Amino acid sequence: MLLPDADLYADPVSLSTRVVGEILRQRAVAAGLLPDAAGTIAPPVDDAARRVMLAMLDPSEPLPPATEEECQTYYAANSHAYLQGQALHVRHILFAVAPEVNVHALLVQAERALVELSRPGVAPQRFVELAAELSACPTRAIGGDMGWVGPHDCEPELANELFDQRHSRWGMGVHPRLIHTGHGFHIIEVLGRRKGRPIPYPQARASIAGDLAVQRQALARENSLRSLIAQARVQGIDVNTLLLEESLRFWCHD
Repeated sequence: MLLPDADLYADPVSLSTRVVGEILRQRAVAAGLLPDAAGTIAPPVDDAARRVMLAMLDPSEPLPPATEEECQTYYAANSHAYLQGQALHVRHILFAVAPEVNVHALLVQAERALVELSRPGVAPQRFVELAAELSACPTRAIGGDMGWVGPHDCEPELANELFDQRHSRWGMGVHPRLIHTGHGFHIIEVLGRRKGRPIPYPQARASIAGDLAVQRQALARENSLRSLIAQARVQGIDVNTLLLEESLRFWCHD
């Protein structure tokens, strides 16, 4: 099965996403979970098919919960991520990724916009103009303004980059790089910041256990995917170069 316009998906993230998706789709077809596709061109994948594909990667048995020691160790190393009242006033421009989108061209467009907005002396109104022109999010009507958001109000990748990384906690202005989520590429500008207060471990315990459970599921899915890829026969692509974490992030988005 061929990927449509495969030559247009030359950047590593988008190419890996398409290849991983096609491997998962073909395995689901072989298992009788999805109907086979006519012709030689890989069909687009809708949300129902995506859920079927991902179900093949989930462990057959429930994963064990995090132990008390694991939770305490994680909290000690990541206490900066467990704050009460922290929030950012942000606006964004979303370059939405979908199976039929030329991701390489989209990425080039997003990078050009980021470079323009990062130049010294750029007028604040320019962000509003580009959001109205380019963003795939409904917030484009108000200049991309998302208002005040906390770490649980946005995509995990955004929360990780804007809240959880020590180097970025006090940053203001246009974020220096694109942030890639399951929905696409984001240009983010931080307009305001509320520091927040540390949450004591007993109050954070349930949230920590949930975060560790999400990490374990992601690791289990990645290991299952590695096993499927090892069994797959892919011509013209070195499967060892596939970016599995980034690919799963795309296919696993809600």
